[in-house]
Amino acid sequence: MASYKLIDISQAFQGFDDILDVRSPAEYADDHLPCAINVPVLNDEERVRIGALYKQVSPFAAKKLGAALIARNIAQHLEEKFSDKPKSWRPLVYCWRGGMRSGAMAHILAQVGWNTAQLEGGYKNYRRHVLTELEVLPGQFDFCVIAGGTGSGKSHLLQALAEQGAQVLDLEKLAQHRGSLLGRLPDQPQPSQKTFETRLWEVLRTFTADRPVYVEAESRKVGVLSVPTELIERMRASVCVKIEVPLEARVNFLMEDYAHFLDNAALLTERLSLLVEMHGREVINRWCEMAKQGEWVPLVSELLTLHYDPAYKRSSGVGLQQLDKAKVLHLASLDSNSLSKLAEDLIRNERKNND
Repeated sequence: MASYKLIDISQAFQGFDDILDVRSPAEYADDHLPCAINVPVLNDEERVRIGALYKQVSPFAAKKLGAALIARNIAQHLEEKFSDKPKSWRPLVYCWRGGMRSGAMAHILAQVGWNTAQLEGGYKNYRRHVLTELEVLPGQFDFCVIAGGTGSGKSHLLQALAEQGAQVLDLEKLAQHRGSLLGRLPDQPQPSQKTFETRLWEVLRTFTADRPVYVEAESRKVGVLSVPTELIERMRASVCVKIEVPLEARVNFLMEDYAHFLDNAALLTERLSLLVEMHGREVINRWCEMAKQGEWVPLVSELLTLHYDPAYKRSSGVGLQQLDKAKVLHLASLDSNSLSKLAEDLIRNERKNND
């Protein structure tokens, strides 16, 4: 009789054609194994229904109904999602704890004849593995922290470094947030904390210890998400480089990078109203009026000089332990050629130091 095998998390990313997350869509949306596809054996409503039956009636009644629902849903997946899979197909199946849901799916797939595996301990075990790794991995790498005031092109420099093959950890990209009051991206909600941590682990595990990892200076919070303690502490103790750019170039850069605010002054004034306690109603009213009138250059200049630059000095002075030793990188403009050339210089210097 065909059967499936149990594997641990160390084998989960080796040689499987598909990773099947059979949990409910809500569980999957909160976080899942990288590249896993959602084939729920109970949908969100069914899962709640079974849970209530388990508590209010009996475990037996819940299992009896759950088995019927699970069988029905697996049959649908076989007809709609797996019908074209060849006999050589190798799926890995997991649920929350490696119990009934993934066991049922794995059993039926194995009976069909596919070489099927079930993740022992399920997502719960995977989550424990990610948290353990995030405590260990940051200490294995030398980070180069890119510092500089708001609008100095740090994120774009990271992109240029990545394009040239450097090891880059882009926290803002992973968190889907630009890390400031105005940093929430239009029509892009941030992921859950669990998904953010999965993304961090997925990137960190690809790095090698013989080359530096470039990362932008960040506070502990990126929007509503928290950078893991071991990573933020490692970053704060690391070597820094600091970008310095003339105010005019920073203003022009921000007007391009935050163009969505120029098309939606109401959204900008809504965000600015959150600064009343810090700057007072009179200042905020003036800034909101400048936004309504389209006076973008003076508004962005004031936001930089009166809000962002003082905030940067306060936070960087406390957080980055080697900032006073940082090599200062002067840029006259933030066009793509200038940032690409700066990335080349950093990588060249990295290679020189390794020789």
